[in-house]
Amino acid sequence: MARDGAHVIVVGNEKGGSGKSTTAFHLAVYLLYAGHRVATIDVDSRQQTLTHYLRNRRAHGRETGRRLPNPLHFHLPAAWGDSVKENQQAEFDVFTRAIGEVEDSVDFLVIDTPGFDTNLTRLAHSLADTLLTPVNDSLIDLNVLARIDPETGLPVETSHYARLVQRARSERMAIDGASIDWVLVRNRISMLASRNARQVQSTLEGIATRFGCRMADGIAERVIFRSLFPSGTTVFDPLDEEGEAATVSHVSARQEYRNLVAALNLPLRGIEPMRLSA
Repeated sequence: MARDGAHVIVVGNEKGGSGKSTTAFHLAVYLLYAGHRVATIDVDSRQQTLTHYLRNRRAHGRETGRRLPNPLHFHLPAAWGDSVKENQQAEFDVFTRAIGEVEDSVDFLVIDTPGFDTNLTRLAHSLADTLLTPVNDSLIDLNVLARIDPETGLPVETSHYARLVQRARSERMAIDGASIDWVLVRNRISMLASRNARQVQSTLEGIATRFGCRMADGIAERVIFRSLFPSGTTVFDPLDEEGEAATVSHVSARQEYRNLVAALNLPLRGIEPMRLSA
């Protein structure tokens, strides 16, 4: 599925609750405010969190009159027929149509994937220019990438999701000679330094070296993200009330996402990000 056009950002991890949808939506809204044309695709037929986030945002805009930027959005359901081969072909066709509708009309395409392996998950990964994997700040959650030696803290066996990414990278290289920039992001980082946090950092560094990917500073565990979901808003949107001051958590979360975007080295094509109020 060789293509030109939009830069594709896939947010993936076969671990539920890692913050994929929140990260995907914040990236999309940041890019919209930066003046880019953005589309989003939700291939999680079960949870549909990204789709619900966008529905909440549109409903909030209608109810309040707030004019918030929205990406062009697609939700791609899984096929449920009796034939696996026919299901996969149907999913490939609908995925290809969605890509074809936006690849030459947007600058960025952000794809959110489920916390389990599906045909649509694999299709999305094979199309990625940038693959962003949020990983909860826990040694247990690192098992999605590799089995870790408890004595040395080093990866000793590749896990299923990492093998999926390796296959996607090989397929992408064979199709159009392009590479996938795989970025691991520590998510829900505790505010307190601890031995566990240092061990997670060290172990992720070992995993990044083994798999040829890189790391970026992540996002702290903040209640604000849960409070924003019902209205479909993000830390980049103006506050509800004119003159209302942003909380420290709000400002800090906004800066963390700015730092994440900077670390992704996205092709912003000369457009300067809009200065958002602090």
